[in-house]
Amino acid sequence: MPHRYLTTLTTPSVEAAQKQYGSYSAVQRMISGWPTDGVLGDDEIGFIAERDSFYLGTVGETGWPYVQHRGGPPGFLKVLGVEGGASQLAWADFRGNRQYVSVGNLGASAKVSLFLMDYPHQQRLKILGEAHSHDARTEEAAPLLERVALPGYRAQVERIITVSVRGYDWNCPQHITPRWTEAELAPILASAGYDLDDRR
Repeated sequence: MPHRYLTTLTTPSVEAAQKQYGSYSAVQRMISGWPTDGVLGDDEIGFIAERDSFYLGTVGETGWPYVQHRGGPPGFLKVLGVEGGASQLAWADFRGNRQYVSVGNLGASAKVSLFLMDYPHQQRLKILGEAHSHDARTEEAAPLLERVALPGYRAQVERIITVSVRGYDWNCPQHITPRWTEAELAPILASAGYDLDDRR
């Protein structure tokens, strides 16, 4: 089976660029050897469960791409299972600055890309999919809201975003600068006798 992530992105313009810079044959060999499609494996599911943020790309009627950072407690992006031959992702979308650019764009095109980073381990996972917005105030959204709820997290859920995965790909670690969050550093610093609360 062809690598759906790459075949989705391979347009005549992309192929022309690959031919111009001499990578077309190598990319074709790579595509033919990668079996991944819209079903995430155990490595991808585990990786997603540990993330506390990702970047979301959408496109509106003007054709301009828009990238937004989404964040929450680790595991706020949920893998709900497989439906129709594709993994299903979902997250509770909270009230923010009320511009609604990403949500509005989904009304024009369901196509999205998710970019998930693990800076300490220099890993990144890209996901292509089709997303839909579900108003959290509706009765129909109640079962979905229960599955993505974050008990104890103080934020107002306005909607649930679901994504049907169409393809995914891991990138090489080159040029990913390792970075650590305070939560990741805390146990290491504590074992060295440094208390982060001392700086406050």
